[in-house]
Amino acid sequence: MKTVKCATYEGVDARVVDVEVTLTKGLPSFSIVGMVSSSINEAKERVKSALLSNEYTFPPKRITINHAPSELTKSGTQFDLSMALLILLNDSSLEFSDWFVFGELGLDGVVKENIQLYPLLLSLANKGLIKQALVPFESLEKLSQIPDVSFYGVKSLREAYELLKNQESATPTVQTSQIKYPYYETDGEKYYYMKEYDEDFLDVKGQEIAKRAAVIAAAGFHNIILEGSPGCGKSMIASRMRYILPPMRADEILDVAKLQVLDGHEPKFMPRRSYVSSHNSATAGSILGGGSHKAKIGDVGLSNGGILFFDELPHFSKKVLESLREPMQDGKIRISRVNSKVEYPAKFLFIGAMNPCPCGNLLDEAKECRCNELEIQRYKNRLSEPFLDRVDLYVVMQQVQSNDVASYSSKEMHKQVVQAHMFMVDRGQKTFNSDIEDKDIQKYCPMHEDARETLEIAAQSFTLSFRSIKKVQKVARTIADLAQSEIIKKEHILEALSYRRR
Repeated sequence: MKTVKCATYEGVDARVVDVEVTLTKGLPSFSIVGMVSSSINEAKERVKSALLSNEYTFPPKRITINHAPSELTKSGTQFDLSMALLILLNDSSLEFSDWFVFGELGLDGVVKENIQLYPLLLSLANKGLIKQALVPFESLEKLSQIPDVSFYGVKSLREAYELLKNQESATPTVQTSQIKYPYYETDGEKYYYMKEYDEDFLDVKGQEIAKRAAVIAAAGFHNIILEGSPGCGKSMIASRMRYILPPMRADEILDVAKLQVLDGHEPKFMPRRSYVSSHNSATAGSILGGGSHKAKIGDVGLSNGGILFFDELPHFSKKVLESLREPMQDGKIRISRVNSKVEYPAKFLFIGAMNPCPCGNLLDEAKECRCNELEIQRYKNRLSEPFLDRVDLYVVMQQVQSNDVASYSSKEMHKQVVQAHMFMVDRGQKTFNSDIEDKDIQKYCPMHEDARETLEIAAQSFTLSFRSIKKVQKVARTIADLAQSEIIKKEHILEALSYRRR
């Protein structure tokens, strides 16, 4: 019996699959077992045609190919090449059990690219499960971005056969590519960032308080809600925040590329965090992920490491808003179905935008609000207290004035965020300030005595919950980082308190 390795998806992660073959005497047959999908079963015809088209003999024996573990559902055309090679090399004395083999076969034996191959291999590499792999030649440009894996590119079944027969003398086709973007380095870790800003904060006139809150939210990855009249700049600020987010490690860049592929886009390998804007008419399944048979990733999972933006926040369904509480708190989302239970990482910066009332004119000095008190209260009550308790910054936008001018550019704001991030990393902190665990708050959030007294008075005056007190401390930590201060001071606590919802 011969074995090679391949892989399939389990949620957004990869699971290693051992592909085994036996050829025994009996009536000629070709069976594939091991909870395989129709796309793998159809490979029998592709494999047989590829062998015969390349003048190989299709063995007149009872061929059984097993995909282990048997309880795992497997799908995808990436298994074609591994099955064909096992049939060809079954009589060989060589061992291939440490090789990963991926590739879809054409009827003429050409090895074709599979767009899902990149996230599959990246997941294996991130888990440290793969060291060398035989892959389609046309996939090498994307796969070369994955570190610490030797890739051997082949264009045809014949090339793959010759490579494995002479594996001792084979050399990798590509080496890992280097990320060519500016970075800063600390403790041997590189943090990459971009200096291009397709949308600039210079386009946002006035709104100094909201811009300051945007910098704080970006630097510490704090959830934020922007409330204001239509046209005051809520969506403009949200769309521009993606360009001022903190620098990224190489593994984060690769994870974003994986999400781009899962979303049906070509990976770009740029140090720019994801930005997902969900519409309030979207179903809970498209936002949270799901599916009746196989759980699939939704907007929440696709925004991992980046921004999730909800415009017209109160118009989202109660089910969606309440379901967001789990990922906003824990940084992950769990989807349970009859056929599968999947957990996705979902650590995102949540941005919500909303009007002050159903008609939107409550805060407008020039327009009359058409809503009564009951309608306004019903509108506000769409957002529950437990949901709002997970929001760090709540900003009421200023009235738009004709003499408002531009103040800070995205470049200047991004520079502040990068400096705050460097300050955070240099003190040995590995997570964003919003993710500091309760047990580490005393370590990373030391406060001046005046600041401590101010927070205690505020906690009593505003009846702050335990979670709210911790959030104020974390926001104050980010404000202190922007000021390059090791100790949280009274003015930092006061500014953090000013962004509380009233």
